[in-house]
Amino acid sequence: MLRAAKQITRHRGTNERITYLCSKIVTSTSNSYYSTLNQKKYKGGGKSNGWSKYFLAPRGPKGWTIPPSRGYGMIVARVLRGALKLRYILLGGAIGGGVTLNKKYEDWKDGLPDLKWLEEVMPKGEKWTQFSKALAEFGSSVKDVIEIAKGEIKAKTTVTALSLSNDESRRKYEALQSQVENLQTEVINVQIKYQRELEKMEKENRELRQQFLILKQNKKTGTKKIKKSLIDMYSEVLDELTGYDSSYSMADHLPRVVVVGDQSSGKTSVLESIAKARIFPRGSGEMMTRAPVKVTLAEGPYHVAQFRDSDREYDLNKESDLSELRREVEFRMRASVRGGKTVSNEVISMTVKGPGLQRMVLVDLPGIISTMTVDMAADTKDSIHQMTKHYMSNPNAIILCIQDGSVDAERSNVTDLVMQCDPLGRRTIFVLTKVDLAEELADPDRIRKILSGKLFNMKALGYYAVVTGRGRKDDSIEAIRQYEEDFFKNSKLFHRRGVIMPHQVTSRNLSMAVSDRFWKMVRETIEQQADAFKATRFNLETEWKNNFPRLRESGRDELFEKAKGEILDEVVNLSQICAKKWEEALSEKLWDKLSNYVFENVYLPAAQSDSVNTMVDIKLRQWAEQSLPAKSVESGWETLQTQFLMLMEKARKSPDHDDIFDNLKLAVIDEAIRRHSWEDKAIDMLRVIQLNTLEDRFVHDKTEWDHAVKFLETSVKDKLDQTEHTLSEMMGPGQLTRITHWKSLTEDQSKRRHVKHELDKILRTDEKHLPTLSYDELTTVRKNLQREGVEVDTDYIRQTWFPTYRRHFLKQALHRAHDCRKAYYLYTQQGTECEISCSDVVLFWRIQQVIKVTCNALRQQVINREARRLDKEIKEVLDEFSEDEEKKAQLLTGKRVLLAEELIKVRHIQEKLEEFINCLNQEK
Repeated sequence: MLRAAKQITRHRGTNERITYLCSKIVTSTSNSYYSTLNQKKYKGGGKSNGWSKYFLAPRGPKGWTIPPSRGYGMIVARVLRGALKLRYILLGGAIGGGVTLNKKYEDWKDGLPDLKWLEEVMPKGEKWTQFSKALAEFGSSVKDVIEIAKGEIKAKTTVTALSLSNDESRRKYEALQSQVENLQTEVINVQIKYQRELEKMEKENRELRQQFLILKQNKKTGTKKIKKSLIDMYSEVLDELTGYDSSYSMADHLPRVVVVGDQSSGKTSVLESIAKARIFPRGSGEMMTRAPVKVTLAEGPYHVAQFRDSDREYDLNKESDLSELRREVEFRMRASVRGGKTVSNEVISMTVKGPGLQRMVLVDLPGIISTMTVDMAADTKDSIHQMTKHYMSNPNAIILCIQDGSVDAERSNVTDLVMQCDPLGRRTIFVLTKVDLAEELADPDRIRKILSGKLFNMKALGYYAVVTGRGRKDDSIEAIRQYEEDFFKNSKLFHRRGVIMPHQVTSRNLSMAVSDRFWKMVRETIEQQADAFKATRFNLETEWKNNFPRLRESGRDELFEKAKGEILDEVVNLSQICAKKWEEALSEKLWDKLSNYVFENVYLPAAQSDSVNTMVDIKLRQWAEQSLPAKSVESGWETLQTQFLMLMEKARKSPDHDDIFDNLKLAVIDEAIRRHSWEDKAIDMLRVIQLNTLEDRFVHDKTEWDHAVKFLETSVKDKLDQTEHTLSEMMGPGQLTRITHWKSLTEDQSKRRHVKHELDKILRTDEKHLPTLSYDELTTVRKNLQREGVEVDTDYIRQTWFPTYRRHFLKQALHRAHDCRKAYYLYTQQGTECEISCSDVVLFWRIQQVIKVTCNALRQQVINREARRLDKEIKEVLDEFSEDEEKKAQLLTGKRVLLAEELIKVRHIQEKLEEFINCLNQEK
């Protein structure tokens, strides 16, 4: 029985074996018991109760007894396996039964139950038939339910697919897809902004820590300079050159290892195998490498990775850090792709350090494709080809040509490009990947030709065969390396003499060969590149002295910091403007915005009303509740802008002003002003103040009365001048002007003069005429003009009447203001019922008072809140611009800036090259 249990354990994955062995267990147990029982009966002369005929029956082909009970056992086992899924329960029972059989025979026999339990467990007759039918029906019903569910799922899938086939559904799908893409773009932008803020905070934190240490030591000392490794110094030079000369047109001919190959050929896996860490994201057939990734390998005590523009180190021995590193690489790649592009030229620079790593600099490029998918940009294929040629065109670049060994060599696209850039193969190393698959698919002689350089016309310095994985995403580098070593030890290709040489296999041999070649080329070319940069620096310095002899060469960063300081100084000057100047500017701006409303909607309608004071109260209250607070806030904001721009204009006129900052300053101010908005609660506060002020209807003293009269006269004169100007344009020049300037009237101007002459008659007849003409008056004017031969319509007369009456009304208002100048005491004695109507003076006094309290509130708001908020927004804009190199290049431009930038970069690179050469010579 133990043997049967072990068989179940070995073959528990096979359903038929389990069923058969379960039946064997039941039969074996029964045979063991009843054989012993019958033997006792025969020895004792007793009866066998009819059971002996079953246990003495013939045995099966494997020696197992086949009693009738076996059929019942097999049925029970099948039911338990198919319907109730209890195969492991049977397994546990079988093992438990095997352990039980190890007991002593006598104890086991005494514990046996009566034979009647067999009839209860396996009933015969109709009960067993009903039980079997019920189980069979239950199993079939379960099977039907499963089939129905599968059918429904398939039907739903089919209906969904069919529904998407029509145009409307396709449009909806495309719209949803576009929304998803937009959301992804927004998420990337938010992540970019978050990362910039994080990097900014880290930078500020480092500066604060450094300042703290300096203050703590109470002396001015710089931080100790950490000695960098040779490969790190070289990598920094390459990073500087990437930004300086991206077209290799001048001096960027320094060596680097360029990893090229067809898409999914395994080039990223080769790089990971050399770096001894799975640092790149993975995808099933999807293009994952969307931008060049420069990986600097260096030996170190810990296996870590770090991006060039970040201080964070990723522990490559921790799976959590590896996952975060891969996500960060994928995020940077997707962030570099803008404007609907699929690939980008922006280089992602990172450093990987660890024990046993070969020192070198590798650049992983997007894989070359032959066919584009619908989700790729139209120029993806050409962009990848141009990018690959761009990197391989460096005459000192080492080309690591990756060929997929599991596909036909004739399908490769990369070999032709390599032959174009390096026809003699002086800097090409050929790598055949997926050799484990190639061994099963390809002819050994064909592999021998590939690795001996006889299959392609392409030539190379060396040919290598590697295995970089088993097709499993979760395999570690250690597992892959072990698999690679085991494969080449047991490979038929490796053991066949002359097919593959030992030094041509494994990623370890490949990395050592590439590193040796890399440093050999570095030593051969570094002096030449340093001399080239030295000559370039001399030429640029000569050009600067000839063009800008009195100026120091300042780059964009330095110029930006200087402009930033000047802008912040002007913000400080904004807070130093005196209160009187603020109130004068606010009052002027506020009345300029309110004057038209006061005259058109309050003063003129109230003057034409029988109850002037009541109408004024109603109009002023409506004005204060609706538009006055918002107009006041708008005036305050415009005054703040005007004053700030005046300070900037004043700074421009100073002798020390530099025009190179003008575009930047204007852009910063415009952006800050665009973002700035006045606090909402200011409107509610002003509404309360203005309503309370307008409730006062009595002028308190003679001084205020005189100020109100002066305010009325000034305002009326301004409106009168505007009206005179309008009439002058309508009527044409006067007789003296026509004579002296040789001008004449137009036909329309002549008509206007005739119409105005008739309208003046009406106003002379009735000086208190209403602002509108009656129908009879319009008819009379038109008939009088017809007698003079002038044909005009009613609308033409009304258009001429409006400025004519306006001038008449304003002249009367000016006379009333003159008469009311000395009527204050009559006003105080009789109140508003004065013999001389001075209600318009009171109206303008009330308006003057509300302007005064509004300007005072706005001034306090500007000084205490808005100027500080504007200062904060300007600083935020400056911080954003400081991180945006494109924006700085756009706003700080010109020959002076470009020449200074180039000179600074060349000088910096040349100094780094000399430092690297000194360290390289010391290492020798």
